Parts: sequence; structure tokens; C-alpha cells
Amino acid sequence: MNIDAVAPNQYDQLLAEKAEQMKSLFAPFSPPALEVYPSPPSHYRQRAEFRVWHEGDDIFYAMFEPGDKRRPIRLESCPMVSERIEQTMFELLELIKPQPCLRKRLFQIDFLSTLSGELLVTLLYHRPLEQDWIDAASQLQQQLSIEIIGRSRKQKLLLARDWVVEQLPLDGVTLEYQQVENSFTQPNAAINIQMLNWARQVTEQAGGDLLELYCGNGNFTLALSDRFDRVLATEIAKVSVNSAHFNLARNGIDNVTIARLSSEEFTQAINKVRPFRRLREIDLDSYDFSTVLVDPPRAGLDEGTRDLVQNYQAILYISCNPETLVRDLDQLTRTHRIERLALFDQFPYTHHKESGVYLVKR
Repeated sequence: MNIDAVAPNQYDQLLAEKAEQMKSLFAPFSPPALEVYPSPPSHYRQRAEFRVWHEGDDIFYAMFEPGDKRRPIRLESCPMVSERIEQTMFELLELIKPQPCLRKRLFQIDFLSTLSGELLVTLLYHRPLEQDWIDAASQLQQQLSIEIIGRSRKQKLLLARDWVVEQLPLDGVTLEYQQVENSFTQPNAAINIQMLNWARQVTEQAGGDLLELYCGNGNFTLALSDRFDRVLATEIAKVSVNSAHFNLARNGIDNVTIARLSSEEFTQAINKVRPFRRLREIDLDSYDFSTVLVDPPRAGLDEGTRDLVQNYQAILYISCNPETLVRDLDQLTRTHRIERLALFDQFPYTHHKESGVYLVKR
């Protein structure tokens, strides 16, 4: 996290450079015009982690130059995080300083905020936490109107809950998402809304059933559920699966089934290579999948999943790594053509590019 890189007056130029890089990277596929979705130029991160540095009785948030962990740079502001985080983080540290039970061996503070202003704070320590910490942290939680969690090795102390609820407005409807501490969520809520609306737009006439691999906490699942008759979504992380079930119930969505499987396992199941007990109540043959949505990790799709998705009429591919996306498209474009291509600037002022590709069968 390079605070100095946040320069709103340079943002448009930097985004234009990213767009040109994307166009060059995807030129061999002769795609349609690139759609570019800008981020807010500041206060765009809803979650962040900060190292806490101790000097005598003083503590402060510390940043480091790449490759140098010995000389801390004191952090006085942080324009990249949400306004809720920035408004709270420095006041929080000032309140911690005079209290040894809160300050002692504190080495990191994590923040998770929402657009509606909820804030979950995790204090991480190199020591066990006891009742004095609970008492002091409870008072701090009430004073700042936040949720606090304490963590140390093999210890997690909850004062209330370890999650917040994000509210995302889509097409006149507000969807609510449980976001759990220390699990994956989209960090840039403004861009996430644009990604979800784009996915809804490209699948507007899809119909049939949707197969979704790597569904996480149901980020796309909820947003696309009304575009399809039924949705079968898979995810391997148990915390994310539990959140997905919570989110479906909270939003009254009843046409989605979640299966706790990796993409490799699902490929084996649908190809009838081997059965899975986790699918014993799911009749895969009853689905009429018209579209498959994949949102894989940086490694992209494995070989079996690449083969699998080519069976469907439409492929919606959300990618956080253009290089592995290009590798996968080398195969996918043999059977499908690219109809839409988008750049979502999830991480401004960095080289990272989030992209969306919508492909249909040739």
C-alpha cells in the first residue's frame, strides 16, 4: 500500500494507461471496444490492514519502502481507505496509547467497513488476551461505535460479532451481504457495484440455468439470481459458503443452491468421474445450464475447468489477472467469441487490473 501514490489529479491519465495496456494485451482476440469503469479517485478501499509500530510509549501506523522493513514511515493520513476508516483509525490509536492492556504487543490493526458506515476492527497481538483486555476493548467499542475483535496466536475474542452487512444498490434494489472478518470480500465497493451491474446487463437475455464456480459469499450469485430460472453455485471455503447461505436467506432468494466443492471437484462430478456425498441431494442432470460464470483466483482456470466451461452457450469470466485470463482465452476463443470486454479499476494507482469478459458460442 503506497499512500503517496494516491494522486486524484493524475487518476484519469493513469486509468487511460491501464486501458491502453488492456487493449494491447487482448488485441490478438479482436475483441469489441473495451468498456472502462473508473474507481473513485480516493477513499475507495472498504478494507485495509496496517502495521503498528512501537517507539517507547508512542505507537503509530507504519509503512515501509519495498524491501526495507527496518525503517518505518509514520502514517499521518490514508486517502485510499473509506472515509469511515480514515475518520476512525487515528482516533482509535490515540485512545489505545494510554492503555497498556490495549497497547502491549499490539502489532497490527485490520479494518472492514461498509458503504452504510459499519466498521469492524481487529486488533492483533503477540500475547494472550485476558479479561482486562475484554473490559478495555468493550469500552473502546462503545466509545467509537465500532465492532472489535481481538486476535493472538490460537485465540480469537469476539465482543459482539465478526461480520458486517454491506448494502449494494443494484437496479433500484438494495442487496445485503454479510462480510466476515478475515475472509475474502471485494475491497472496492463502488467498483463492485459496477461489476455486478455489468454482469446483470450482459446476462439480461440469458434465461435457462446458471452454473457459477468460485462463488465466494454469493457476490455475483445474488445479483444474477433473477436473470436465471435456477442457479447452482460452488465454493470450497466453508466460511464463504456459510455467508452465501446467510445472504440468500437475508435477501429472500430461493432459486439458488450452493455446493461446497472446488471447481476441479465439480468438473469430476458433472463428468461422472466420481460421486460426491456433498451432492447427494442435488440432481445435476435436472439443470439446463445456459451460462457459466467463473471468478477464479489469480492462477486462473485449471485445465479441466477450461474444458468444462466450453460446453455452455455463454461464459462470463471475471478475472483479477489479465495474464492467466489471456492464457485461458487462447483455448476458450476456439469455441466462443468475445462479445463484451470490460476493465474494472478495482485497485487504482497500482498495476492490478480486474476485467470481465462475456463470451458466446460460435
